[in-house]
This record gives sequence, C-alpha cells and structure tokens, in this order.
Amino acid sequence: MEILEMTALELAQNIKSGQLTVREAVSAYINHAKNTDKKLNAFLTLMDVNDEKLNKRIDEVQQGISSGKYNGSLAGVPIAIKDNICTKGIRTTCGSRMLENFLPTYDAYVVKRLEEAGMIIIGKTNMDEFGMGSTTETSVFGATKNPWNNEHVPGGSSGGTCAAVAAGLVPLALGSDTGGSIRQPAAFCGVTGLKPTYGRVSRSGLIAYASSLDQIGPVGKNMADCAALYEIIAGYDSMDSTSINRQVESINCGDAALDGQMYVDKNLRGKTIGIPMEYLAEGTDEEVKSSILKAASLMEEAGATVEYFNLKMTDYAIPAYYIIACAEASSNLERFDGVKYGYRSEDAKGLHDMYKKSRTEGFGEEVKRRILLGSFVLSAGYYDAYYLKALKVKRLIKEEFDEAFKKYDAIMGPVAPTTAPKLGASLSTPLKMYLSDIYTVAVNLCGLPAISVPCGMDSKGLPIGMQLIGDSFDENKIVSMAAAYECMRGDYPCAYDNNGNAGIQNNQEGGCEYNG
Repeated sequence: MEILEMTALELAQNIKSGQLTVREAVSAYINHAKNTDKKLNAFLTLMDVNDEKLNKRIDEVQQGISSGKYNGSLAGVPIAIKDNICTKGIRTTCGSRMLENFLPTYDAYVVKRLEEAGMIIIGKTNMDEFGMGSTTETSVFGATKNPWNNEHVPGGSSGGTCAAVAAGLVPLALGSDTGGSIRQPAAFCGVTGLKPTYGRVSRSGLIAYASSLDQIGPVGKNMADCAALYEIIAGYDSMDSTSINRQVESINCGDAALDGQMYVDKNLRGKTIGIPMEYLAEGTDEEVKSSILKAASLMEEAGATVEYFNLKMTDYAIPAYYIIACAEASSNLERFDGVKYGYRSEDAKGLHDMYKKSRTEGFGEEVKRRILLGSFVLSAGYYDAYYLKALKVKRLIKEEFDEAFKKYDAIMGPVAPTTAPKLGASLSTPLKMYLSDIYTVAVNLCGLPAISVPCGMDSKGLPIGMQLIGDSFDENKIVSMAAAYECMRGDYPCAYDNNGNAGIQNNQEGGCEYNG
C-alpha cells in the first residue's frame, strides 16, 4: 500500500514496525502537497522538506519512537493545523490581512499535546477570515477549492483543513468549530470530522471568534483516525478557564473492520436514534434526505431503533446563534486596533484615524458585517431586545435537547441542507449562507459533541454528510456508533487517485471503493 493511501493509524503502525521511516512519511505528504495544492489552495503555510527545524524534529521523533519515548498510536504521523491555532514561530494569520505577518510567541495547548505524542506539524491550512464564513471564500489569501470538483466550495470555515485531508495532502488535521465549521466542510469534502463537547479540548492558543461557542476538533479519513487524534488533544488545561477537569475515556473503534458484524451489533443493538422531522423538512435537498434515510435504514438493520420526533426550536437556532456569535466577535476582535500587534495603516493621521483606517483596511467585508451586527445588538436600547433574548432562546434549545437525550442515545440528521455550492454563489447572498448552518449551530449553542460522517453522493458527484449528535461528554458513544455505521457502509471513495493526484472531477473513483 502506498503511503498516501494509508490511514493515519496504518501509517503510524508501519513507522513503528520499521517498514517506513518518519522522514519517508513526512516527505511523501509535503512533496504531494507542493505538487497539488496550487489547484486547491488548502495550505497557507507549508513546511519545506529541507527546513532545518523540520528536519531536527523528524530526527527527534524517529529516535523517540526507537527509544520508546513516543509510543502513542499516531507517533510519526504528519498533521496540518487550521491557521487560527497558534504555533510558535510559524505564521498564524486567521486568513486575514490583520494578522498577515503574525508570528506567535507560544504554542497552543493542542499543539503541545501533538508534539508530546510524536506528531509532526507540516503546515497551516486556509480558512474563512477569523472563522467567519461557511465556504472558505472570505480568506484574504484566496478561496480554497473542493477536491471533488474545483468549481465548488469546500465548506467553511475549516475548508482548508478538510480539503487537505480529502485530497490526501495530509492524513490528519485540526480544525475549529463555532457553528459547524468542522462538520460542514467535512461533509462537503467527504471526510470525517468531530466537534467535541465544549470544554473537552482546551481553547488556549485558539484565536477567538465567539468564545462560548468555539471548539477545536479533529478531521481525518475515517472515524478511527479522528478518535485517536481526539484522545491526544482532549483533556484539562489550567490555562483555559472553560476547560473541564474530567477524565477522557479511551475510544476503541480501530478494530471495526476486523470484528465485522459482531462489532456492529455491539455498538448499535439496543441503541435508540432520534431524527428530528425539522431536519428533513422543506429546504433540504431530496438527494440529501435520501442518503440520510438510507443510512438510518442501515442502522435499523444492525439493531438500532430509529424514531422521528419534533425538535421545535430548530427555526430559532440561526437567529440566536448569529446574535450571540456576532456579539462575542465584536468584543473579541476589539483588540485588533493597530496599536498592540497586527496590521497598522501606514497613512493614518492621529490616533483615532489610525484605529479607523487600520480596522477598515485590515478586516474583510464579512468580518466587518459581523462586528457591526454584534456592536448593534450589544448597544444601549437593543441589548434586552436582541442579545438577552438570544441567550434565553439558547437556554430553551438546550432544554429541548436535554429532553431528547432522555429518550435517545444520539440524534441523527444531515449536516447541511445541500451539497457544496459553486464558488461565488454564497458570497452574493450572505443570508443564504447563514441559513445553510441550520442543522449545525444548535450543537454549539448547547455545547454538545457531534460528528460528520460521509454517507452518500449526489448526482453531481459531490459528497453528502450524516451528522450524529450526542449528549454532553458522550463522545465515546457517538464515535462508536459512527464507526459501526462506517463498517456497514463500506469504504468511501477518495478525492484522489492511487498516484495521489488531487482534484478528481465527476466522482471518478480513486484509491478507495464505495460499497454503500
């Protein structure tokens, strides 16, 4: 099996057994990314194989694996990081002119955990500016393209992260999810993404968009790879006041293929799954509905009980989310004023003029739109009418999910109403882009864990994603259920061929076969 075809766990096992070296693995991915990413624009920063610091790290990890210092399940595996996660001495831009040349002086908590596990960071991935967008088109460094069809978006804001994994440019990557920013691009790119429970993964070193909603999570080729990466990054961090001091349970879903039906029975028999009727209502594409219903039938065949129910607060999730998120964004982005760090206008005259011009020139249109909206809902006279009311709605939505989880082990539905739209289609109508988050934002409002798993393809050859939502700290439960579904579904097609060529058009099958 070629290096680029291996899952992250397979790659780590081959390195551990001595069949591959860390240098061979890292070089294969970096060279492939350099050859193919000109088409996709998934990376904003990509390490060079001749970089002295990278080579020193490769040698250190190789020696550490040999000595037993690095004995984890992903030791030696290359990984990419979304460009809003701080990496010491490596440019971290948030996809914005405001931070175009920003070099952090410290590593984020999750970056430290990756290094302690013997993983190797090979680059930073493109994103919507400050995470504000659903298509990775608001990046000042240009849009990322969908590996399945370069005329379509990869989703966002973690579009670069998901496109890089889908195109085989990296076996694993980290993204961040504020209102679906891991799950939606994972669905559009045909990969697997996990948004953990709020507080499960430290936000220390994550440049904030909306602090009460942001959460870092893994993206991989399958559920087992994501689970292994989740175990590395999850855990308590005293530097994050919202971090939860609770033991992280080990998740075993790497043996799904070996156990076969016994594994499926173990993880689905007796489980109850609820599908909100609102998630299959008018506005959801018929091909998306069909794929979700087919997935539900597979889970029923494996012993799960699937029921349909009403989640009445669904229509209120989008307005509540955007009021709260924009309010927090207006506060978080106040620090970028041209004084402390980041972009500063060169032709400003006086302090107030510098503030105005630095922010006007440094921020893109979507970021400015959300700052204005957030400032408006927090202003005197509108705070009670909008922001306070949105917080009350948030509580009601959480209560409705709490009631649902008294009956169901997981809530299932589509990740997005449609498959990936064409480039440019969403930016012209921002409201339409906001409404596309209808099935993902409630998870962030409630701090719940959720997974996006590929479950089909539409007639245009674009991936469709299924979402599984769990109760707080139920990552183990929904991950094992998702892994069991993967086992029944069979292999999913890849957005690259056996030679690692990315940008496959019209659903041409590559290194995998689709048996679903």
